[in-house]
Parts: sequence; C-alpha cells; structure tokens
Amino acid sequence: MAVTSQPGRYPASDFQTGLCDFCDDCGTCCYGLWCFPCLSCTIAGDMDECCLCGLSMAIRSVYRTRYNINGSLCSDFMANSCCLVCATCQLKRDIDRRKEQGIF
Repeated sequence: MAVTSQPGRYPASDFQTGLCDFCDDCGTCCYGLWCFPCLSCTIAGDMDECCLCGLSMAIRSVYRTRYNINGSLCSDFMANSCCLVCATCQLKRDIDRRKEQGIF
C-alpha cells in the first residue's frame, strides 16, 4: 500500500493565501519588497532557525512538512526560484494567520 500523505497532527491543506495574494497583507508585502533580508530573518526567528535559513527553500519545506501543507520539494524550489519575494511573503502571511488561529 502506497503512503499518500505525510504523517502529522494536521490534516493535509494548502497555504492559507496564494503565492501572489499581495493585497491580503500589504504590510508584509512592503516589508518583503523593501527589506527582504529582514523579513527572512523574522521568518527564521518565528521558526527557531538560523537567520540565514530564512532565505532558502529549506525553511519553506520544513514549514510545509510541519503543518502538512500540500506540495513537494520541486514546488518549493520553483516558488523560490521564480519569485523568492512572493514565496517568502506567502510563508510569512501563513505564519501570521496560524498565530492568530492559535496553531503556530
């Protein structure tokens, strides 16, 4: 029998906002556009990781695995390669929403 989902306490889901949903949180969008390294360090800090990890696709993969979000290493790579700022802002929006929901 093939395993089709990752183990975890969260049901499989998608990110809570889309990759290009800039208007959902204009503050995060501006933060990412004008001070991208700072946003990356904020995300790494939220996840108790090294500040430099916020700039890599690894942090997205770790987050996706932790919260059982649909995707793959390939999709993480493509999101970060094609639009690093968009992917990073999406990750921060998702973290903030999970904090509001009390599940971060």
